Amino acid sequence: MTTVLVAARGAARARLEAVIGASRALRLLAGLAEAPLARRLQALRPDVVVLDLDGGRLDAVLAELPTPAAAALVVLADAPRRVRADRAIERGLVRAVLPRDATSGEILAAVDAVVAGLVVLHPDALAARPPREARPARAAVDPAQPLTAREIEVLGMLAEGLGNKTIAVRLGISTHTAKFHVASILAKLGAGSRTEAVTVGMRRGLVVI
Repeated sequence: MTTVLVAARGAARARLEAVIGASRALRLLAGLAEAPLARRLQALRPDVVVLDLDGGRLDAVLAELPTPAAAALVVLADAPRRVRADRAIERGLVRAVLPRDATSGEILAAVDAVVAGLVVLHPDALAARPPREARPARAAVDPAQPLTAREIEVLGMLAEGLGNKTIAVRLGISTHTAKFHVASILAKLGAGSRTEAVTVGMRRGLVVI
């Protein structure tokens, strides 16, 4: 998968370059400073764009990019920026929102997820989202996105209290893939935490304890 990084701060750009460079599955095309980007991205044609920009810079980039974006956008943002990035998700522009201090594993897991067509919100970002009117506190399962057999299997392991590393070992998969499955489960069940996902799963008959 090809990746472009966009970060105004040199330190942030260097960190992201190190994260992407450590992954065998990703190939870094370019590390860019800031807007304008539309023409550069059109020429580079990356699979994923990781954005780490402050305030107005992020707004400028999101405003100039077409909707939906040609590449999957992963946004690293401070708490005040998450709400706007979340609206960009609804427009099909942004595919993932993580806090700026997200770990390397979280960033790579988000990249894997968005390439697979999923939307990723870090638990911190979920907690920061304002409640919406006429919507229950706990979202019901979207029948159009049922859990896969593997996700049901992972959900059962979450019910056992297993962590990502243990799940990965038991299933013979990478830790990043385990995180990907957990993120997908949370998104599909509308859960803000593992505990809530298990609770929803039990109510839906997906987990038997």
